[in-house]
Amino acid sequence: MPFKVEMQRFTTKIVELMKSNSLFASQGGPIIFSQIENEYGNGGIESAYGPSGKSYVTWAAGMATALNTGVPWNMCQQPDAPDPIINTCNGFYCDQFTPNSDKKPKMWTENWTGWFLSFGGAVPHRPVEDIAFAVARFFQRGGTFQNYYMYHGGTNFGRTSGGPFISTSYDYDAPLDEYGLVRQPKWGHLKDLHKAIKLCEPAMVATDPTISSLGQNLEAGVYKTESGLCSAFLANTGTESDATVSFGGNSYNLPAWSVSILPDCKNVAFNTAKINSMKTLSRFTRASTSSFSDWAWVNEPVGISSDNAIMKLGLAEQINTTADKSDFMWYSASFEIRGNELYRQTGSQTTLHVQSLGHALYAFVNKKLVGSGKGNSGNAKVVLDIPVSLIVGKNTVDLLSVTVGLQNYGAFFDLSGAGVTGPVQLKGLNNGSGVDLSSQQWTYQVGLKGEELGLSGGDSSLWTSQSSLPKQQPLIWYKTTIDAPASTDPLALDLSSMGKGEAWVNGQSIGRYWPTYAAPSSGCTDSCNYRGSYSSTKCQSNCGKASQLLYHVPRDWLKPSGNVLVLFEQIGGDPTQISFATKQSGSLCSTVSESHPMPVDMWNTLDQDSSSEKAGPTLSLECPHPNEVISSIKFASFGTPEGTCGSFSHGKCSSKKALSLIQKACIGSRRCSIGVSSETFGDPCAGITKTLAVEASCT
Repeated sequence: MPFKVEMQRFTTKIVELMKSNSLFASQGGPIIFSQIENEYGNGGIESAYGPSGKSYVTWAAGMATALNTGVPWNMCQQPDAPDPIINTCNGFYCDQFTPNSDKKPKMWTENWTGWFLSFGGAVPHRPVEDIAFAVARFFQRGGTFQNYYMYHGGTNFGRTSGGPFISTSYDYDAPLDEYGLVRQPKWGHLKDLHKAIKLCEPAMVATDPTISSLGQNLEAGVYKTESGLCSAFLANTGTESDATVSFGGNSYNLPAWSVSILPDCKNVAFNTAKINSMKTLSRFTRASTSSFSDWAWVNEPVGISSDNAIMKLGLAEQINTTADKSDFMWYSASFEIRGNELYRQTGSQTTLHVQSLGHALYAFVNKKLVGSGKGNSGNAKVVLDIPVSLIVGKNTVDLLSVTVGLQNYGAFFDLSGAGVTGPVQLKGLNNGSGVDLSSQQWTYQVGLKGEELGLSGGDSSLWTSQSSLPKQQPLIWYKTTIDAPASTDPLALDLSSMGKGEAWVNGQSIGRYWPTYAAPSSGCTDSCNYRGSYSSTKCQSNCGKASQLLYHVPRDWLKPSGNVLVLFEQIGGDPTQISFATKQSGSLCSTVSESHPMPVDMWNTLDQDSSSEKAGPTLSLECPHPNEVISSIKFASFGTPEGTCGSFSHGKCSSKKALSLIQKACIGSRRCSIGVSSETFGDPCAGITKTLAVEASCT
């Protein structure tokens, strides 16, 4: 079949490129592992194709291994991967995964650190305590390799987003965000987790774990060798209550839904629910600039405007017609109305009925916009029923169908299609029986006139500049010249004043924008309980608000001045309200209790048998930029502080020394650390475990 021919040609090309640069480990290079296919065995995809699905898996495996890379190949989520292909796990949890042969390692190729954002959806978040719990459980139960998806968030520039309806932002709540900034405490807590696992490496590579029960929802995974190496993972998989367990003659407190890591089978180096890493707050601030004022525009014509238009009977599927060269396709038809045919039966107004496979649709009758509709990530289809006013004589219907990324997952996704496939009907005509336009002659245009003319580059002579800039008008191109903000902070365009479209900076597309598509008003929570199995809808924010208002502009796309910004606006907006926003670091916060393990970085500096009791939990802060120092302590409390970063408050008890001690230890320094104990702060409330909470700022 053609797909297999092209797949083999592409795979061979990539492998030969790697070989020619000696990049495989078998050649002394860094590539230790290769993948063929992706999740073909997941969600019933393979089975949907029947016997040919199985034969395709066998063919793909044979094709890959025949390329002789000298490194193993894997197939993700492929339980029937044939030898020697290694089947691996993708998901939020893979501790229960078992490869299809005891000769294959237990590997986790995608640990989802969050989830993608969709236009019209709320913003997903995954708590780092849950990610750390999942990773520790995986290695507790014999895991050998674990990889994050995503570790660094990104941006779907241009028309690269899929889905459909996946947003331009692909931040994914990753440890490194869309703008390349560290997301704390996610990044720091996972860094500490892997340091703790690394401490267990000698025992883990020498033997397999022994799994034993320590009670209901309590489990130990122990790596112990005859030579005396020993490392242990103690887990509490319950979601309600903390537990005290006995292991190796010692007692250990295990918070619900957590794992403690004991590199020496005695001392806790890390607990997944107890975060030593600080939290950072960030914010977008409107950048002061004199730009975004001198605008020019070009109106996009309604309907067919290209000499390359095509005509055919019936309605055409969009993707096969456009070959994905554009998001846009015009469908245009005309028809005659005679005499009083409009109101012959009841005098009621005619209704235009249109059915589309998606993803968005604008309907024009006699060149006037009469209605629009959009699908969503769960159902891309669009159905319009619009009252329209027709005229005696010739009438035109122009339908602009718009894709928002293409289907990229599931069985037969290549057949899902898009665009107006009908019916298209005028209900109420012909004595109420209506008129079906679906099978008559239609004219089609792939793309927009502005695309054909290259307006996105900004160089055309067609731009109009007048004092009366059209606003809130559909199908219009805008252009202005802008200066880059002087700072080096990451940069975004605030497009909250616009409707739906695409934007270009110096000819490069920053992606589709759609600030008018808001998330449902329900389904979010002010706080997220990390305990219990995670799903992409468990911890959401931004309900009832636009899914995405800010759009990443890479600094290296910009010149200091004279940058050309072009937008194509589909719905209508006010470009004069567009602004740059810079992403800036805000407060630093940390919350560490007396029951936290000592920082994992201190582990190798101590003699565990003689000195570990002298070490204890430590709160640390560090300004994110090397040229900054801690300039103020906004809050400090040792005792029973309440709230979260940015909204801390004193609880029932609080040491009077806390603020002054933290100020003395931290102000004027880029980083500071202080032990969390009653010896340091005094004991404001005896008999309970106390916590130190601090909020600071840097300048």
